[in-house]
Amino acid sequence: MFQSFDSTADPKNGPARVALVRAEMARRGVDAFLVPRADEHQGEYVARRSERLAWLTGFTGSAGAALILADRAIVFVDGRYTLQVRDQTDGETFTYENLVETPPHKWLAAHGAGLVVGFDPWLHTISDVRDLEKAAKKAGATLMPLGENLVDAIWDDQPPPPLEPVFIHPIEFAGEPAKDKLARLAAAIREAGADHAVLTDPSSVAWTFNIRGGDVAHTPLALAFAILPADGMPRLFIDRRKLPLETEAYLTQLADLNGPSALNDELVRLAEGGARIALDPSLAAERLRGLIADNGGTVVEAPDPARIPRATKNAAELAGSRAAHRRDGAAVTTFLAWLEAQEPGSVDEIAAATRLEGFRIAKGEETQATLRDIAFDTISGSGPNGAIIHYRVTTPTNRTLGAGELYLVDSGGQYQDGTTDITRTVAVGEPTDEMRERYTMVLKGLIAVSLLRFPAGTRGCDVDPFARAALWRAGLDFAHGTGHGVGAYLAVHEGPQRIARTGTQKLLPGMIVSNEPGYYKPGAWGIRLENLIVVDEAHDIPGGDIAMHSFETLTLAPFDRRLIVAGMLSAAEREWLDAYHARVIAEVGPMVDADTRAWLERAAAAI
Repeated sequence: MFQSFDSTADPKNGPARVALVRAEMARRGVDAFLVPRADEHQGEYVARRSERLAWLTGFTGSAGAALILADRAIVFVDGRYTLQVRDQTDGETFTYENLVETPPHKWLAAHGAGLVVGFDPWLHTISDVRDLEKAAKKAGATLMPLGENLVDAIWDDQPPPPLEPVFIHPIEFAGEPAKDKLARLAAAIREAGADHAVLTDPSSVAWTFNIRGGDVAHTPLALAFAILPADGMPRLFIDRRKLPLETEAYLTQLADLNGPSALNDELVRLAEGGARIALDPSLAAERLRGLIADNGGTVVEAPDPARIPRATKNAAELAGSRAAHRRDGAAVTTFLAWLEAQEPGSVDEIAAATRLEGFRIAKGEETQATLRDIAFDTISGSGPNGAIIHYRVTTPTNRTLGAGELYLVDSGGQYQDGTTDITRTVAVGEPTDEMRERYTMVLKGLIAVSLLRFPAGTRGCDVDPFARAALWRAGLDFAHGTGHGVGAYLAVHEGPQRIARTGTQKLLPGMIVSNEPGYYKPGAWGIRLENLIVVDEAHDIPGGDIAMHSFETLTLAPFDRRLIVAGMLSAAEREWLDAYHARVIAEVGPMVDADTRAWLERAAAAI
């Protein structure tokens, strides 16, 4: 098994640990301390050593922050986690704020008068600190960077840094040699007016050097930094204990290898020589900016040069993703067929998630394309648990899939040729009319995005309303973005592309994004439907004036026809759904056994 169902959250730990942080605050002369859910790389995916927010508060979600003050403690989460945070943290110790509507800097601007606010400059981006500085100035507060993280100071059994092996990502899946990527990035650095650029995102380091690792759960990353020069040899900062002989020999041809602790000294050396060093203000730690600026260098604020090339998948990466999705679709389809054959009340959330992972493993072995990992902990939610947007089933929360309920399963796989992410919601027994109507509205949103044609320059925020329109007409909505970027055997959440109100990145050919509208009825049930889609090249439309982009759907698995109100679908929507299901039968059908194929032909029959 690639996942555990043990509960790692214990609300009872919060009060004592907050008290210890407050004691450290008093010793250092600060009135407040910020604890983000981030590591030195500012990534969503962090090693166990860097799970400071979870250790302190009990909250295990993938986005959030805490602000500890002498008389209160606040946890900030977004709309995905409003239910989860209350289950996992002590309500007498913590109060809650919306991370999007009232992030820490806005809270500080309104309530921070006179406060001295401590923070770890390794765990906040340049942009974050800039917002905090503006808020502090407005409120009359003071920001104080600290040399030691206060959580680390009290975390007696903090795990050591990870040392998982790093391996070479084969060229047949990468599609481009690392030396060619480095040459492209060097040209981009020169164009930005910089002498060097610091890669702080492990996904960018992995993509640039065609390596993968295992330092964080479910995402094949090796935690490392790199300094890329406009001219000359790159420097890679990584613990050499992670490098097998073959990987070390490969990397030595591409870069000078250094230990992680050498990064500080190298930045100081370059800065003292007057170098112009590019940092992405939305990704790079404030600590790096300080090292450069305080030692005579010039910080050039520029986007991570690898970010757009990494997001716009090449032909080999797209071919791999298509193959991974066919394989994964066969596993998911086998699971859906098995699940429908079970009696209501006979399967629980853990058993369902375990069976799904087993089908993925078996299909990988059968096709000689091993499942390397799951893409994230499976969201396996029945009834009211399905209404918790990022629910993670544990032994204490596990419940059976009961008659008359909905079951939501959001899962994915990490294969060497691609990363998958799919959500399906199914009826257990007989659904209600309300369930069917809301399901169909969500499906209409997914289809609207799938059918979209759009001109060059269209951003994710321009696409987002199409997924919500059917729900909006009924006075309904969902509290998360419609879609996130997805990597090529990398992070299942990849930027900068996303379909959301905040998605300002232009959608470019080769970008993979998820298409996952939803609806959640707290305490009752949740609905989410998700396919991965990729931006196609622009094509002329007969009779049109300009070429238009479209989306190619990658995910292949049937939707639950029992939950579809056919009369609510337009002719174009029915045509898309029937064509999609016919494609699932054609591409997935030959990859499943006879019983599953017979079930699929019934489940994916034309509406």
